[in-house]
Amino acid sequence: MACMERCRCCSDGRRHSSILYNILRSEERAASPPGPRRGRASRGCPCGSRRRVALRSPQVACKAASAVLVKTLRFVQNVPCFQELPLEEQLLLVRSCWAPLLVLGLAQDRVHFETVESAEPSMLQRILTTRRQGEQPQPRGPAAGRLHDGPGGDSGSHLPSAAEIQAIKGFLAKCWSLDISTKEYAYLKGTVLFNPDLPGLQCTQYIEGLQREAQQALNEHVRLIHRDDEARFAKLNVVLSLLRSINANVIAELFFRPIIGSVNMDDMLLEMLCAKL
Repeated sequence: MACMERCRCCSDGRRHSSILYNILRSEERAASPPGPRRGRASRGCPCGSRRRVALRSPQVACKAASAVLVKTLRFVQNVPCFQELPLEEQLLLVRSCWAPLLVLGLAQDRVHFETVESAEPSMLQRILTTRRQGEQPQPRGPAAGRLHDGPGGDSGSHLPSAAEIQAIKGFLAKCWSLDISTKEYAYLKGTVLFNPDLPGLQCTQYIEGLQREAQQALNEHVRLIHRDDEARFAKLNVVLSLLRSINANVIAELFFRPIIGSVNMDDMLLEMLCAKL
């Protein structure tokens, strides 16, 4: 019932009740071989993939993701070639790649997380919440970054969808199935970090060369260690391609918004990058 209220994809019975439609359906059933009957849910209604979800245990998952972010930025800071770049170039690179680097770190550290479906607020609840927020001053200081109780924090409007979470979990499962080594993760991170296609970069050729070196090092390592698996290098590059389907905003809302509240993610990355982790 909720699905029929949210979209039209499940309302075929309402829209196709004409005599012609019934005749065509009867002929289709007669022509098709008999098989097990399936309900409407088996048609793959997209409503489920659009439902908003939140972390089942935000305290545990957010803490684990924060630890991985610290390790990720420490890895970036320890790359000598990265430190030779101007600060502006460093910030551009980190802002564009922190999310895929983090997901690679989640895979490397074998971080598992579970989600639960988030009940969407009704129209009345949204009106009351908006009015209440307008009457009360927004918290500042440490209270703004407090971990919210319950999944997803205060608002469900920015929570990721089930499909977006499935993309992340599918990526993690792909990495775990390949049993990627520490060196392979390092070369993959180097390929992601040194992205010469970002607009605004000045050291494009230098960064492109570093990315090429990371790919060559990965290829040589794979050919040395996995001589019996000629397709492994291609499989690892598929992993890189899967990273493009993961949205940085989804990662921020899922793992860090319950902690940092309204703090800008770029500001937090800048502070962490300039600090001695």
